[in-house]
Amino acid sequence: MFPRAISKEEVMKLPLETYKGEIVLITDLKDAEKAISQINKHKVVGFDTEAKPTFRKGQIRKLSLVQIATPEKVYLFRTHIIGIPDSFHTFLQNTEIAKVGIGLSDDIHLLKKLRTFTPNGFLDLNNTFKDLGFESIGARNLAAMVLNIRISKSAQTSNWEAHTLSERQLRYAATDAWICLELHKKLKH
Repeated sequence: MFPRAISKEEVMKLPLETYKGEIVLITDLKDAEKAISQINKHKVVGFDTEAKPTFRKGQIRKLSLVQIATPEKVYLFRTHIIGIPDSFHTFLQNTEIAKVGIGLSDDIHLLKKLRTFTPNGFLDLNNTFKDLGFESIGARNLAAMVLNIRISKSAQTSNWEAHTLSERQLRYAATDAWICLELHKKLKH
């Protein structure tokens, strides 16, 4: 069916893909409420976070962005501006919505630093694919093995708290959440 491992060289030979759909950037509470009401209509969403990178030992990573992908669009919540509003807090604890991501323990840890919650409905694809015998995991490797595409990780260590996010940052962040949704779809089939 799918290869269980892949080399960096094999990944680099694949076509580069990025999320091409609509991206909704959320920087205020009113837009956050509207977005969560749309997201809550779905049973499965892609989920990821970005934190401002640290380059010195002892610096604390702070969550800057939460990305949630639905089949129609990707929502980017600038948490360093709006925090975790009540509706978002409820979403994080909702057992009815699967929040599908990769390496979610770090994401959940950073979210809890902003506001404590009981995580419900989180599905870590790294664990799922490991259980299926995959040796290579992570967004880039899983995208390559399961979807036969390469995703860029070049914006990963950019400044997620910049006043204005670049188009490259927006596409990178949206792709990371979207890819989780695509991998989950493929897994279900």
